[in-house]
Amino acid sequence: MRISEAAELLGVSDDTVRRWIDDGRLSRVPGTGPLSVRGADVAALMRVNAPELPHLRVSARNRFDGIVTRVERDGVMALVELQCGPHRVISLMSREAADDLGLKPGVRASASIKSTNVVIEKDQLDK
Repeated sequence: MRISEAAELLGVSDDTVRRWIDDGRLSRVPGTGPLSVRGADVAALMRVNAPELPHLRVSARNRFDGIVTRVERDGVMALVELQCGPHRVISLMSREAADDLGLKPGVRASASIKSTNVVIEKDQLDK
């Protein structure tokens, strides 16, 4: 995940993410491309620091963009947890749906909420 993507999810500046890499709070992904961090590391940081993170954008359609922090699968169902800025969103869905979306910690996703139903949609930019 690029620094700018991690910064957007964490609600901080690119420079703050770079400082967190220097401080050891996040690990840099080695390689020759642009500076990047692992999505799973961002998810872990968000989960631990959620109350301290600034509020991220929320649309009028009750859509929360975030990152998957936990997936628990059993025979038929899956529990999917997203950290969306300071908000933790949990959805119960079929295991097949979670598998089809490739949901796992570190994957960017969005939660659309209507009444008591939470629908998870994988971010198109996450591969």
